[in-house]
Amino acid sequence: MVIKNPVEKAGEHTLGVLYNNGKVRRRREWRGVRDTLYDYTRWLYLVSILARFVVKPRNVKGMFRYRWMSNYLAVMHGMDKFTIGLRDEPLRITHTAMNFVIADVTKAIDDCFRGDRRLGNDKAFSDRCVLTDENAMTAFMMGFPNVKAILREVPTMFAANIFNQNSTTHYLDVAQEFGIPGDVCPMPEAEAGISIDDDFCVLGRCAVQVNTTCDGSLMGNGVIAKRLEREYGIPTFQLVAPMRHREEDVQEYAAEDIRKAIAFVEEHTGQKWDWTAYFESAKRVNDATRKRLEQLEINSSDYPQFFGSVFSLYNDTNYMGNCGRNADFVKIDKKLLALAEKGAKNKRMAAKEYRHRCIIWGVQPQYCIDMLYWMLQCWGVVPLTDMLSMVNTRMIAEEDTPENREQAYYDMAWLNENMIMRNRTHGGYKVLVDELWEFCEKMHADMVMMWEHMSCKALTGMHGQFEEQARAKGIHLVWVSHDLCDPRVFSRQAIRDQFSSYMRTVMREEPLDPSIEVLPDNDAW
Repeated sequence: MVIKNPVEKAGEHTLGVLYNNGKVRRRREWRGVRDTLYDYTRWLYLVSILARFVVKPRNVKGMFRYRWMSNYLAVMHGMDKFTIGLRDEPLRITHTAMNFVIADVTKAIDDCFRGDRRLGNDKAFSDRCVLTDENAMTAFMMGFPNVKAILREVPTMFAANIFNQNSTTHYLDVAQEFGIPGDVCPMPEAEAGISIDDDFCVLGRCAVQVNTTCDGSLMGNGVIAKRLEREYGIPTFQLVAPMRHREEDVQEYAAEDIRKAIAFVEEHTGQKWDWTAYFESAKRVNDATRKRLEQLEINSSDYPQFFGSVFSLYNDTNYMGNCGRNADFVKIDKKLLALAEKGAKNKRMAAKEYRHRCIIWGVQPQYCIDMLYWMLQCWGVVPLTDMLSMVNTRMIAEEDTPENREQAYYDMAWLNENMIMRNRTHGGYKVLVDELWEFCEKMHADMVMMWEHMSCKALTGMHGQFEEQARAKGIHLVWVSHDLCDPRVFSRQAIRDQFSSYMRTVMREEPLDPSIEVLPDNDAW
């Protein structure tokens, strides 16, 4: 069913006029007086975040010490790619969520530099820090209010790649020169390359790594752990989540490993687990879960509001990186839901026409490319939700009782097992294939865009099953190949061309905005 925007917006009619052959756009997007003014104030807010960061001498020093810091010069441009064509509530939702993510990452970098032995060298602060894997659920930290979880790889690799698609290429080359194969997933390979290149902050009393999400991740963790332990004296604990995470017979083992991780942190930081703090965090985890489910319910309607890459990025930051420990997320969640409810009530649309409702599945590169918003504006395909956002849906125990203290270990294990990059790629056929069609039915999706990550072996073995079942269910299945954060394998335009080819040859459709079907942005940030 095609839904057309009932309101003709005063703004850019052809978004292609914004692009040139350089690294940035020709000018800012015109969205009408009200929305352009709002967008500009948010641009100034981002400038203020960066200004507050660089006034600290140690942070200026860090900008010259660490190669990956140069990627943050592109923060404003990186933000623009998530707001292309947006107006009204969808624009405000995107800014509210993404601005908070940027502020959170900035705080993470500031913490890294503060404790870094090379820069701030605040030993008292460093002794209260635990390095955690970028792919780790931080649930095991929920009862340590006086200990800081430092997701060290988030600023060095993950967030940097949001703002600069070429941020990892140097580190990939370093890792491969070291002898790591070139066909491994670029994410853990780049993280290993950062450690090999001695381009990481050194801080913390100890570190906790996880076995997520794949063999490539385990490989990268091994390189990083050995350097932390042997050169810097930072002991590392390996938190192991079972592969068959939906089976009851593995939960006792998973809970026991959570107990060991907590004991490890207690031993090395001298801090004791605080049950009051844990259950306060548990309440916030449940609140975030409820709000996420309500957002998905709105996205199941004819007028979805909070979707695209920023929906995934915000959920990633809140669900996994925060995991109830930061009370500020509660206020942001409430504000985002209020905006979404208002937008749905007012029948706000993020594009001039909705032709197809699409679920995004597979391991995705949408952080370094504005693919999902391009799909929306160019072809009228609405990216309702994605695989990484379809995580935990059940409530955990939040009242402090003797029974719930025991249950808490199982709840933390469950959260760890259902982190964003493993709850679909591990656990069997049902979670990866069968539940996709259930989500399509619930969200009234007639299309699935399947990211086919060239270096990821988890989904490629199911290619035939996806094809066969999609055909039987009458769902359009679009395969789009990429190599995650290595743009040298598949460029931005090569990725877009695959989708455009399907829309033209299979769907027999023409783009809503032909000016952005081909963009000169392969060299852009």
